[in-house]
Amino acid sequence: MNTLGVVHPDNSPAPSVSTSVGSPSGLGNTEPTPVRNYVTGTLATDDAASSGAVATAIHETAAQAGLGAPPEPAGAVDVAVVQFDPYTDTVANLTALRSEVKAASELGAKVVVAPEYSMFATKVLDERAVAAAEPLTGPFVTGLRGIAAEFGVHVVAGMVETAGPDQPAGHVYNTLVAATPDAEFAAVYRKVHLYDAFGAKESDLLIPGPLDQSPTFTVEGVVFGMQLCFDLRFPEGIRRLAAAGTHVLLLPAQWIPGPGKVDQWTTLLRARAIENTMYVAAADQAAPRGAGTSMIVSPTGAVLAELGDQPGIATARIDLAHLAEVRTTNPSLSLRRYTIRGE
Repeated sequence: MNTLGVVHPDNSPAPSVSTSVGSPSGLGNTEPTPVRNYVTGTLATDDAASSGAVATAIHETAAQAGLGAPPEPAGAVDVAVVQFDPYTDTVANLTALRSEVKAASELGAKVVVAPEYSMFATKVLDERAVAAAEPLTGPFVTGLRGIAAEFGVHVVAGMVETAGPDQPAGHVYNTLVAATPDAEFAAVYRKVHLYDAFGAKESDLLIPGPLDQSPTFTVEGVVFGMQLCFDLRFPEGIRRLAAAGTHVLLLPAQWIPGPGKVDQWTTLLRARAIENTMYVAAADQAAPRGAGTSMIVSPTGAVLAELGDQPGIATARIDLAHLAEVRTTNPSLSLRRYTIRGE
């Protein structure tokens, strides 16, 4: 499993490196980004980049390195995106997810984001997903909440949720669950924009989520908002989150591989970050059922951490002081002349 060092866009003393070297998408951060000494980061070689790594980090906690635990500045939270390859065994998927969350927590992450369909995944959505669907009280979400409590982090992951008796028979929800370190629900989001594109038709089996959802939660003063995969192509929903005070967009996905798809993915992620002056943390499935390229993007559109198409973990620090500086320099949200219906 490839891991990325914790990237901190603050002014703390640390060596400066650029993650543009070996970036699989060619969209690496061109601004020098300080990296904390308590996680050892190295720039990738071309060979490492081709295997899915942009930078590597030694799995070594501050205590193991002989350093004191670094102080957490106010309004700063370390976030991890975990990229793995769930398939059709829900128990195995939950076990794999636990391993990813454990590793991310050891890297210092307080919010861990896993892909869409972490519970059950196929290359093409079919009736198997309907048969595997569970309620929010089912074993997968119960296990997810237990994992969050076990490692003391917020965990966000995608699942297939059964629908109520008033919904069309044979249809389910594509749902995102955020669990707290107390094993409670932080937020639940049901995907609004169904993937009826590129030859797929999710609406044959999925029910779109309601438009009035408010899928946000707060950790250490940082407001996180949630969307899913194909929602990325519709900026209105994400702008609605930004207008409601969201600092970080969390976007789990199963971005299906195909010609030009990685370029579209990276372009859209950076565009959503820039136009809303917000951080974006996107967790995609690894190959072969996802395109990979999970990444964390700064509010200026710089890529802070990025993976290739293989399993791995990328982490970066969300810093509200840095966000405030960006929004002061570029106050585009406050200069808007139009509003989104539903704000």
